[in-house]
Amino acid sequence: MVKLNDDERAMLAGQLGEPRRLSMEHILEVGRFFDAEDLVEVSQVHLMADTESTGEAGLQYLEMLGTYPEGERRVRVPTVTDPLGCDFAKADRINYPEEFIAQERRLSAAFQSLGILITQTCINYQTILPPVLGEHLAYGDTGSSIYANSVMGARTNFQGGPSALAAALTGRVPRYGFHLDERRRGTNLWELRCRPESLSDWGAAGAIIGRAQGSYWEVPVIVGVDGAPTSDELKQFGAALASFGSTPLFHMVGITPEAPDLASVFDDPPPDATEIARADIDGIYSGYRPGDDKLDVVVFAAPQLSLIEMQTLGLLLRDRVVHPDVTVLAATSPEIKAACDRMGITEMIETSGAVVLEGVCFYQMHAREIGKANGWRRLMSNSAKIVNILGGYGYEPVLGTMEHCIDSAVAGRIA
Repeated sequence: MVKLNDDERAMLAGQLGEPRRLSMEHILEVGRFFDAEDLVEVSQVHLMADTESTGEAGLQYLEMLGTYPEGERRVRVPTVTDPLGCDFAKADRINYPEEFIAQERRLSAAFQSLGILITQTCINYQTILPPVLGEHLAYGDTGSSIYANSVMGARTNFQGGPSALAAALTGRVPRYGFHLDERRRGTNLWELRCRPESLSDWGAAGAIIGRAQGSYWEVPVIVGVDGAPTSDELKQFGAALASFGSTPLFHMVGITPEAPDLASVFDDPPPDATEIARADIDGIYSGYRPGDDKLDVVVFAAPQLSLIEMQTLGLLLRDRVVHPDVTVLAATSPEIKAACDRMGITEMIETSGAVVLEGVCFYQMHAREIGKANGWRRLMSNSAKIVNILGGYGYEPVLGTMEHCIDSAVAGRIA
């Protein structure tokens, strides 16, 4: 039986409106499934926001909630969105399927009617409202969840869209999983024998660990990291780990806030470490090496690019021209896109023929349909997460560094 306080019982009884009653019913079903003793208050919510995730049924549910009085339907805590599925300004440029554009506009309107901030970003921890140590959250994107849990020391489970929406309307989630101290203890140990040299190397290291994870509840602990990684390096590492392993939390000893030393993250003597050498990282690249040099599209996304990544991309493309047979797409958040516009970075990138996409992430844009519309099959990226996902969308993905991707895009073939 999940214990409720007076406020929660009032929501469940419908005293604060039908949207909150429906949300409490959902939360209690989840809580009972996971044997939660009670609920925990969350301070912010980040939820999926593309029509590929919601589908028509989810969209109609959101629109239904919007018919209730404003005081009953507005979210109770700050709530922001993951990327949408369409950059309306670039839809024609990438042959975005017309049937999804109207759905995307309906979805944005439905979110706004609930008081949700249409931030359109999966890197909200870098750009909007970075969480802090011990803060309870309801995050839906796997990359944002693992970053918040691991790098910031906040607390969230992977929240599916309906659960994240219910958390937004009630300010509550069931107290289970990574909200609990005991679930945040280390379960396996890894030693980096070489420091990853690029963002794609960090993603490859995350992929190695993710592939070896046995369940959602396993918490890998990493030692041997010589010097603190950057935010973007940890972003790529965590996103790949979450993608390959469905893993919401890692500890990096001496780096992440809950892991000053091994004793802080293991209840018993730590297990023997599994080593990751340079050859192991190279093996991830080899697993995505095609038999020929054909190239259709290069994608920088998943997660969206930071301002620093956008500048690096701009400098790599400066005074160069993308081959006419190759499309280059770079996805970032609306806030960073505005900064890039102001600083001339967008112009530097797009002068080469590349396309900057705002507020979207490629695999959430009906990527299969876009690929068919443009004749794209061979895709290259520096994101281990995206090459892992897009093989299931009909693409032949190739992993490379950002420099390798740009050299290939300019050459018109995998360089």
